[in-house]
Formats: sequence, structure tokens, C-alpha cells
Amino acid sequence: PQPGDLIEIDRKVYQHWALYMGDGYVINVTPVDEGAPSLSVSTTSISATRAKVKKQLLKEVVGNHKWRVNNKYDRSLTPLPVEKIIWSVEHWIDKEVPYDVLGSNCEHFVTELRYGEGVSDQV
Repeated sequence: PQPGDLIEIDRKVYQHWALYMGDGYVINVTPVDEGAPSLSVSTTSISATRAKVKKQLLKEVVGNHKWRVNNKYDRSLTPLPVEKIIWSVEHWIDKEVPYDVLGSNCEHFVTELRYGEGVSDQV
């Protein structure tokens, strides 16, 4: 992957999304419930209202799941310049953000960073 690429990770019942930052790192959001450790796959992701933005190694986020670069919205949206994407990404690391599986999920977060517009066709 190249900096600014969207990474799609196959999970059991949904796709998790991250944005590649370079040097093996991605940024992604993981739902949290009050005081509990962050979770990337569970029923918590359906009911969570907050998420933590994390910078992690791609291999840690992926685990043993399949993944791919998938800049699928490039057909209809123009990516922002990579420098602007990476600059914007740095601002979000370790912040808590609102989370809603239908309107503000992991895919919305990374597409907002790449395109300036949060979209998700999996909801």
C-alpha cells in the first residue's frame, strides 16, 4: 500500500477499514464502551457511541484476516493530496470521536480523511 490508501479488512460479519500512513502503519477507529478496552469485532461495535482513533501497525490491525487496498471511491470522488491526508491524520491520533455504525463508522472516518467526505456503502 501507498500512504493515503484505504485498507479493507475482512471480518466475520462486516468490513473493517483503515487508512495507510506509511512505514507499515495505519490509522483506524475502534468502538469503545465506557471504560472497556477498545474492540474491533464484537456486538459492542453495533451499540457503541464513541470510538478511539488509533495509529497501529497494519499487521496488528489485520491479525489473521484477509485485507486489500481498496480505493473504490476513486471512481466517483477525488482523493485529497497525500500530504494533506497525512497531515490531517496526525491530528486525530488518540482522540475519541462519535461513533455510529450507520452514520459514523470506520469506513466513514477513513473516507473523510481520503476524500474530504465520509461515505460507506456497507450500511
